[in-house]
Amino acid sequence: MQSNKHFFLLLVLLLVGTFSSLAQEDGLIPLPIKAEKDTIIAPLFPDPAKKDSIAGDSTTLKTKSGKEPLLLDKIKYKAKDHVRLSQKDQKIYLYNEAEIYYQDTELKAGIIIMDYIKNEVYAGRIKDSLGNYTQLPYFKQGDNEIRPDSIRFNFDSQKALIWNSRTEQQAGLGQLGSDAMKVYAEITKKENDSVYFLHEGKLTTSSDTINPDYYIRIRKAKFVPKKKVIAGFSNLYIADVPTPIALPFAYFPLTVGRSAGVMMPTFGNDPDRGYFLQNGGYYVPLSDYADITLTGDFYTNGSYGFRTQSVYTKRYRYRGNVNFRYENLVTSQKGFDDYSNSKVWNIQVSHSQDTKASPNSQFSASVNLGSSSYYQNSLNQVNLPLTQNNNLSSSISYSKTFPAYPSVNMSLTASHSQNTSPAAREDPTIDNIQMTLPTFQASMERIFPFAKKDGIKKGVIQNINFQYDVNARNSLTTNDEDFATAAMFDNALVGAKHRIPISTNFKVAKFFSVTMGGSYEDVWALETYTQRYELGDDGAIGSVVRDTITGFDRYNKYNMSASIGTTVYGTFNFGEDKKIQAIRHVMRPSLSYGYSPSFDQFYDEYLNNDSGEVIQYSRFEGTLNGAPSLGKSNSLSFSLANTLEAKVTDKDSTATEAKKVPILSNFNISTGYNFESDSLKLSPLRINGGTNILDNKMSINFSAGLDPYAIDNNGSRIEKFNIDNGGSLFRLTQANINIGYSIDSETFGRKKDDRDKEKEDEAGAYDYVAQSGGRDDDLFGRSDNFDDRRSGDDDKEKEGDLENPRYATKIPWNFRLAYSASYFNSARQNEFSSHSLMFSGDIELSPRWKVGGSSGYDFKNKGFTLTQLRFERDLKSFRMNFNWTPFGQYSRWYYFIGIKSSILSDLKWENRSQN
Repeated sequence: MQSNKHFFLLLVLLLVGTFSSLAQEDGLIPLPIKAEKDTIIAPLFPDPAKKDSIAGDSTTLKTKSGKEPLLLDKIKYKAKDHVRLSQKDQKIYLYNEAEIYYQDTELKAGIIIMDYIKNEVYAGRIKDSLGNYTQLPYFKQGDNEIRPDSIRFNFDSQKALIWNSRTEQQAGLGQLGSDAMKVYAEITKKENDSVYFLHEGKLTTSSDTINPDYYIRIRKAKFVPKKKVIAGFSNLYIADVPTPIALPFAYFPLTVGRSAGVMMPTFGNDPDRGYFLQNGGYYVPLSDYADITLTGDFYTNGSYGFRTQSVYTKRYRYRGNVNFRYENLVTSQKGFDDYSNSKVWNIQVSHSQDTKASPNSQFSASVNLGSSSYYQNSLNQVNLPLTQNNNLSSSISYSKTFPAYPSVNMSLTASHSQNTSPAAREDPTIDNIQMTLPTFQASMERIFPFAKKDGIKKGVIQNINFQYDVNARNSLTTNDEDFATAAMFDNALVGAKHRIPISTNFKVAKFFSVTMGGSYEDVWALETYTQRYELGDDGAIGSVVRDTITGFDRYNKYNMSASIGTTVYGTFNFGEDKKIQAIRHVMRPSLSYGYSPSFDQFYDEYLNNDSGEVIQYSRFEGTLNGAPSLGKSNSLSFSLANTLEAKVTDKDSTATEAKKVPILSNFNISTGYNFESDSLKLSPLRINGGTNILDNKMSINFSAGLDPYAIDNNGSRIEKFNIDNGGSLFRLTQANINIGYSIDSETFGRKKDDRDKEKEDEAGAYDYVAQSGGRDDDLFGRSDNFDDRRSGDDDKEKEGDLENPRYATKIPWNFRLAYSASYFNSARQNEFSSHSLMFSGDIELSPRWKVGGSSGYDFKNKGFTLTQLRFERDLKSFRMNFNWTPFGQYSRWYYFIGIKSSILSDLKWENRSQN
């Protein structure tokens, strides 16, 4: 009898083990966990019986004893194939596309088994007819989503055990996708709504969720959704191969939006300054509308630098940023001949106001000022194109409009212009900084005193109109040494100018437009200057002494003008059966006359006792607005504007109309005649023009100056026509030409309208920053801004991966060319002041390999211009690039490899040379 009992127990254990093994193979229950005893037995789904099946949804549950379950809300459940309620097991079995909903919890899976006594639920996968696991569980609670292989969940305690969980967490300011953190774990224990414990997990930002190209393996971790992951020993795996990059513990912020945090520095070595840490610092979000970034550099030889950057924005109101940079530059070591110590700084401010915020007032600022040598000498902002920019400029303005008739617009502006060229920096006598602190401008709208406000204006009288405007400025010039000191105001000039223009216009003989008018100006000054001749001592030659008279003074002046112009159209038809069907020529001639009297009353005289010559001068000479003219101005000027276009047969056979092709977009000629001049009455002939050809891919602009008078041996103009002096009708004094050409692989593949639309879409999706150096392209090289903390672009992976079909027939590429030449011959120099050819281009050798470069040749100085070579490699989750300037003053190189996603932007390695 005792042996029968043992046999019976052995049989029961064998059956239980067999059942458990089969259930695990089918994916119905997870492998047992040593840490916790399973309170749910998940048997194989019983054979379906129609009498035991329940169709449709159920929203109420009662136990066998009739007691209500301890739930705060009703449970809704359904399944596609079977919904079976077992009173004996006190469980509900849901099979195939099973779903359960309870409060903010949602659970979907291939199979779900719910114990309505313990309020626990189990969900797992099912096998399809091919033996593949399908319908993985989907668990959502609030905003948190998990996709595991199987899950156990208790509705009362809200605890869960999860096997092979997969979740995606948005972090920083990125969007779900390539900039989201994917969290994987073999076993996950859900402690409550906000805390999960992970065992054998993986963290990655790779878009490939099946086989990520890299991940960070964590053995144990605490996971708080949308906040952080705190892990123990962690190390980086690349292509499932462990790397020596490891940490004894790690912290991964997953905060949605902005959060304070440390910014990891870059390590390196500089031969002149020693070992360094660059761009280390701290980021602080001050509020929902503003933040601040503090970064700095430290070198072992004593050099250091710090930077602050603050960005603020409020939707529909304003946006802007404030940047300040300061660097103490130490070269070599004290005691050496090449030792030097200098300080450079730069401040940038940008502010723009939404027009909807205040339609009648506007405040804006764009400030870029600092040390003239900042961009050339900075340890960190070694931005190649900016080294070619020889000017810093700033403007801060506030404007206010009073809309009531007549409307008045007022503005207050402070401006700054700084020449940073080497010549201006090295010569302390040159005042390379010009500022206005401030400029006040006010203007009143045009008034027609002899016409109704809303009526049609006809004739000379009704078209008479006048305006009023005033301009007052405080202008000063200084240099780097005196800037931001009291000495910068020593040469300040203050003045104001009031102006009232009056004009009218009318038609003559239907085809000629006539404009007549005049202008009255009243000029104010707070300082004037008197001059006198002072004799020298002991018979020495005397000198002119200039005295400053402080106090208000003014003068007035006026002028009159008239002009007549018309438009002439000419068309030459060749026939609709010709390739060139017609040529259209439009001419706009204009003849203008101007008169201004002499204002002798504002001039005084002094006697040069040495030469006996009487010198005339004005006390307003040297003031802000200068002195009125001495002598009458009586001149006639002529201009002729031309446009030329052709009508050609369209290559597209489906086109119903001919195609218009511009031959000359503009071609202008102008000259003048001065009636008051005793000699050289004719002004030089000015010519300028431009056109676009090759389907607008090439632009050509040119200008020239032609002088009808000859010059003497000293290069001065003489009262003799050049043709009478043995030369041609006109003498070429100067000429300029600029040619730009741009082409890419898409030119031969798609229509222009499609390309333009794509460019417009790209411009709307991204904000492009000008390359600086005075250009908005990359002919001066492409920027490497080391202050930019983004490790890479947020662009999504290229569609089609390495098998992108467009590479089967063509390789994407682009090419840009610019040619510029300036010729001067005003005094028989017969030389080019500038003559250069610049070019740049990029080519994608494969969907993930891109090479490019920019260079040029200076024909005048016989040498290559700034040259840069670029190599870029897209490594899916990583980005690698190498930029090299092989020779010249700014010879350098820069290498970078790092993760694209901003979440792990500090996981990178970069190296660079120094200036």
